Amino acid sequence: MDRAALADFLRHRREALQPADVGLPTGARRRAPGLRREEVAALATMSTDYYTRLEQQRGPQPSPQLLASLARALRLSRDERDYLFRVAGHNAPASVSTATHVAPALLRVMDRLSDTPALILSNLGEVLVQNRMADALFGDRSGHTGLARSEIYRWFTDPAERSRYPEEDRDRQSRAQVANLRAAYGSMGPQSRAGELVRALQKVSPEFAELWERHEVAQRFADHKTLIHPELGPIELDCQVLFTEDQSQALLVLTAPPRSEGYEKLRLLAVLGYERFPAST
Repeated sequence: MDRAALADFLRHRREALQPADVGLPTGARRRAPGLRREEVAALATMSTDYYTRLEQQRGPQPSPQLLASLARALRLSRDERDYLFRVAGHNAPASVSTATHVAPALLRVMDRLSDTPALILSNLGEVLVQNRMADALFGDRSGHTGLARSEIYRWFTDPAERSRYPEEDRDRQSRAQVANLRAAYGSMGPQSRAGELVRALQKVSPEFAELWERHEVAQRFADHKTLIHPELGPIELDCQVLFTEDQSQALLVLTAPPRSEGYEKLRLLAVLGYERFPAST
């Protein structure tokens, strides 16, 4: 671990960012350039004291999980992220796990979306990051581990996952989930995490196994969908999707026409927040 290089890199990347770059208000006049240490720590979900010690060359070696959080908080490119891992004494993440590094370009767009639900998904249906409005609509999706990190896996193994969709839309959603996974499987290969997901679902879900044999391939996201909130009921929303160049990640933005019922329900969610409404899964 090169403490001096790690400290200098963190400090320079922090000072190169402005609050607006990460979706934070500018606030009062700042005496120093860039983000404050406590702001980076909050974005990386770590203590300010620990982050400060890293910049002062005093902290213990950060874990790969913590480094991944710092890379996301500092909006690092993939090359910058790999450098961060190496100066911290770790190997750079293997290529099979690079999809978990959120594309900075998508993050920059999402940082500017504060009044509508937005989330970034991997091509395996893993929620990589979501904004406050997405928390309010879906609940916090960050607590899942293992195969259950994929919403595709949860769709076919956890009945509660389907409660967010009207019954008449669930067959279409099942086909879309399988078609999305087929596209990821084609690009990642049978020995990848996509292949692991396919094999696991074939064993536990006859529905998945039957749909998999149809060989439908597409990255499908309905342009218009109805989501059922546990407290507010059905919310009709329009869905727009922005993909990275390699199609490995997608930014989903959910909106409703002004003055519509869906628009008013989103405004209510923005005021009340998700703490009042427990997630349905």
